[in-house]
Amino acid sequence: MKLLDKIGLVLFSTLILIISILLCLMIFGWLDLDWVHSIVAQAISDQVTSNVLLGLSIIFILLAIKCIFFDAGSKEKNESKNSILLENSDGKLLITRETLENLVDGVVKGFAGAENVASKVEVDEESNVRVFINMEVKENVVIKDLSSNIQTKIKEAIKKTSDLSVKEVNIKVKNIMSETNTVQE
Repeated sequence: MKLLDKIGLVLFSTLILIISILLCLMIFGWLDLDWVHSIVAQAISDQVTSNVLLGLSIIFILLAIKCIFFDAGSKEKNESKNSILLENSDGKLLITRETLENLVDGVVKGFAGAENVASKVEVDEESNVRVFINMEVKENVVIKDLSSNIQTKIKEAIKKTSDLSVKEVNIKVKNIMSETNTVQE
């Protein structure tokens, strides 16, 4: 929890506590309602006190809006959504989606027939990894063999480096690049 969230929580809790105590005292008859009314009226009629109360009210309004609409945990949820958290007795390991995509790109670029590789890795709630690859291949490449080898190598690389199992590796061949040999005379 961030410092501003903690301050907001303490201020709101304190304010609610004071209001609740005052209401209980008024309901039980231990605090005169006319006395509370005269204190509030005097505070509002004084210029300095009125300005201080206005400033505090604006701060409380802004903190309320921030706490209601801007969740502090959303960044953490988003980060965990785009990554995999592995835990053991020694601690935690967070592997980001970008790390896995870089690993996939490195594996695919190791194949001579693959060109212009773009990869995307998706991780679901159960830490299932799905890999999507868009690439171009060279003209004399057997696409079926190349894609099968790439799929196997990606699964092995991810298993070896992160101990994660890849559910599927989907390859989309965008284009076949022709090898043009231009001879200049």
